[in-house]
Amino acid sequence: MTQRTEDETIEFDATIVAIGTSAVLRLPEAASKSLPSRGQVAVRGTINGAGFESVLEPDGMSGHWMRVDDALQRAARVGPGDTAFLSIVVSRDWPEPSVPRDLAAALAAAPPGIQSLWNEITPMARWEWVRWVGATRNPGTRSRRVEVSLSKMESGKRRPCCFNLAACTDPELSKNGRLREPWDDLR
Repeated sequence: MTQRTEDETIEFDATIVAIGTSAVLRLPEAASKSLPSRGQVAVRGTINGAGFESVLEPDGMSGHWMRVDDALQRAARVGPGDTAFLSIVVSRDWPEPSVPRDLAAALAAAPPGIQSLWNEITPMARWEWVRWVGATRNPGTRSRRVEVSLSKMESGKRRPCCFNLAACTDPELSKNGRLREPWDDLR
C-alpha cells in the first residue's frame, strides 16, 4: 500500500484493546504504511460511523495507535475487545493539544517572548513540546523538561530536539519506546 495524501480515505477494521486503564486501537500495518509519517499524524474520520478528530501516535514499531476515550466509545458503541470499522483522512489541520497543567502554568508565567513564540508555532509543534514534556514518569525529569522547554523557546527554538518522534512516548502505555501489548498487564 502506498502513502496517501490529504483527502484520500483509508478504511480498515481494528480491535480496541485495554492497556492499563486506557482503551486504544492499533492501526493495521497496511493502514499505518499508508500514512505520510512514522511519527504523529493528524486525522479526521469515523469509527463505526461516529465522527472524530485525533492525532495518531507512533507505536515505536513503524505503526500507529489512537486512544479511544469514553465519549468516542459510547458514540461508536464499542469497547475493549470489540472490532470497529474506521474511515480516516489525513488532515493538515491539527487539533490543539491538551497542555498539561505544569507546562501551562510555566507558559502563563513565562516572559512575553516565550508566550508569543508558543502562540506563533503550529499546533503540530505544540503537540511535540507536550509530548516531550510528558514522555517520562519521573516527576523530577518532567519538571526539568518544562524548564528546558522554556529555555529552548526563549532562545528561539520552535520544537524540542533530540527525541525519537517515531517512539511511543506515553509513559502509561509504553515500554522502551514501544506501545505495550494488552497481555503485558497479565504478566
